[in-house]
Amino acid sequence: MEDTTLACSQQHGYQTPAHLVWRAHTVTVLFILTCALVYVTLLEETPQDTAYNTKRGIVASILVFLCFGVTQAKDGPFTRPHPAYWRFWLCVTVVYELFLIFILFQTVHDGRQFMKYIDPKLGVPLPERDYGGNCLIYDPGNTTDPFHNIWDKMDGFVPAHFLGWYIKTLMIRDWWMCMIISVMFEFLEYSLEHQLPNFSECWWDHWIMDVLVCNGLGIYCGMKTLAWLSMKPYQWQGLWNIPTYKGKIKRIAFQFTPYSWVKFEWKPASNLRRWLAVLGIIFMFLLAELNTFYLKFVLWMPPEHYLVLLRLVFFVNVGGVAMREIYDFMDDPKFHKKLGQQAWLVSAITVTEFLIVVKYDPHTIMLPIPSLIIQCWFLGILLILIWTVWRFFIRFSSGLFHIESSYGSVETSYMLIIGREVGNWQKAAGFQMNFVHSCRKK
Repeated sequence: MEDTTLACSQQHGYQTPAHLVWRAHTVTVLFILTCALVYVTLLEETPQDTAYNTKRGIVASILVFLCFGVTQAKDGPFTRPHPAYWRFWLCVTVVYELFLIFILFQTVHDGRQFMKYIDPKLGVPLPERDYGGNCLIYDPGNTTDPFHNIWDKMDGFVPAHFLGWYIKTLMIRDWWMCMIISVMFEFLEYSLEHQLPNFSECWWDHWIMDVLVCNGLGIYCGMKTLAWLSMKPYQWQGLWNIPTYKGKIKRIAFQFTPYSWVKFEWKPASNLRRWLAVLGIIFMFLLAELNTFYLKFVLWMPPEHYLVLLRLVFFVNVGGVAMREIYDFMDDPKFHKKLGQQAWLVSAITVTEFLIVVKYDPHTIMLPIPSLIIQCWFLGILLILIWTVWRFFIRFSSGLFHIESSYGSVETSYMLIIGREVGNWQKAAGFQMNFVHSCRKK
């Protein structure tokens, strides 16, 4: 497992404190769960409140499922700080997807009113707010504080943007992909500000506050952290084998860092599979970002509500696992023959959230997009399609083999594309000579 102490205890049959910590404790959890159910059944008087009993029954059902999943679910790619932690979030992912499916199958009115069972303050239309406004960086008309427009933007969303992109960088582990997603989302805000008023921001709020300051600084700090994690030595020692208290405290702190490190090399231009995978990741990231704003709008949740924060915390904990599973599935399909369980669930959640938005407010989604925006997006998609066809079909097929026929003899020139990519010129040249020799014999 995590250190040699656990391996030795398993080999010799005795139990150390480390062994007890890393066990699943299936029997212990089952015993505690059974005792709790016996107490509720035999010793506790059932309240005569249907709504309260319904809520308590749903919560109890979720807790039982979480207990089962934490002890019995399959482990994912991460083991720190503890495999049970990631099994817990896998089960939370299942519960959240089931909740979304339930909301999707309700009427619009019933779905919004159902949110009152979670918080009585929900289920009411959101008040209209003024977005955009005065976009002057320096307002000469305000003599007391001419930079008041900038200070008005310095709210809780500034550190949230920075922290969010710092964590996203740790998930994606690629500077180019992070910057593309960051810039593309600003273009989406420009394109969809006719649907959601809070997308209407000043130009300097888009490109200076968001892209350069908050997002850019978060991506920079994330890349520095990735560089440290890639160079950090991963030589673990059991906690009980460390003699000093300072060493034990340091070892406990490092328990919340990765057990090992894998550098993501996406290489989108290397083959069509990787190119489509990277495009799919960018698309799903942008869709999940849009769902954050549209779900608040259609379910009547204020931006400062705790459910909005809980959803972000949820994606922070499941996004890293999903990205690792997607990378493994893309990078080594022979070993990873199917998409990971967390990646599958996160993809299903993103699609289900979008379907809820479409069902609950189709009028907003179908608002006509300005013609200039349509032309810009059409041009961008067309350029991507042209580059894809040229890179993976025209250039590849024309550069791989060049065959000429002359009076029944075949002269074959093998272009050393594969040899250049792997750095094996001799192997490619040898294949060329053998191929030509065999053709001339025929």
